[in-house]
Amino acid sequence: MIQETFGARLRRAMDERGPLCVGIDPHASLLADWGLNDDVAGLARFTRTVVEALGETVALFKPQSAFFERFGSRGLAVLETAVEEARERGALVLMDAKRGDIGSTMAAYAETYLRKDSPLFSDALTVSPYLGYGSLRPAVDLARESGAGLFVLALTSNPEGAEVQRAVREDGRTLAATMLGHLAAENAGAEPLGSFGAVVGATLGDLSSFDLAINGPLLAPGIGAQGATPADLPKVFGDAVRNVVPSVSRGVLRHGPDTSALRAAADRFAGEVRTALD
Repeated sequence: MIQETFGARLRRAMDERGPLCVGIDPHASLLADWGLNDDVAGLARFTRTVVEALGETVALFKPQSAFFERFGSRGLAVLETAVEEARERGALVLMDAKRGDIGSTMAAYAETYLRKDSPLFSDALTVSPYLGYGSLRPAVDLARESGAGLFVLALTSNPEGAEVQRAVREDGRTLAATMLGHLAAENAGAEPLGSFGAVVGATLGDLSSFDLAINGPLLAPGIGAQGATPADLPKVFGDAVRNVVPSVSRGVLRHGPDTSALRAAADRFAGEVRTALD
């Protein structure tokens, strides 16, 4: 039996549920806004509420691993449960861990998130390529084997990113353009969508100087609290906009802990994205 790729699962999820990724970012101030303590019990209640409210309607969850790791093994246990329960509800899970290293260390990171029998197995993982794209090869290979995907940091929404990502190589190409080229090569011939995506901030304005046609998904953070709106997507992403996965966190999560309010906020963003893309 041929294994279905992450790109195919993501395309179907976006078509059926709408092209929206909701972050799960249980930072201390948000827990406080929900009336929860900044402890493992508060973390567990927050995470469970988000997954139960949205797991059957959103295409993709993006838990930020750091907010769970700060509680040690008990926090990671909450994350393991969230990943399992989200996937049981039909949502895809993108683990936002931004891992990047070389050799056996990168292979160990890949096994943590991309090996099918791992407790933290996720549909996709964010990775950093700035030890050289080739350093990601263990993750690329295991993702292919497991039917998972990667999202590679390319043009991130934080202002500091430009000093690295827009640096120019000897061949005249920026580092970001180089990474996009590698991803296009990974996705060559994939249908209906490649499994190797890029992280490209929705707040960056005109990106027409970059070739975003990588035949893979473009994770677009910055919607909501960071200032970008769904209406900005066509002018930022141009012809590649159909493959954009807009990511919103606080714009939805601040409406909790009321589950109806969480669903209404996610539905509103998804509707605004559909309108912008149409």
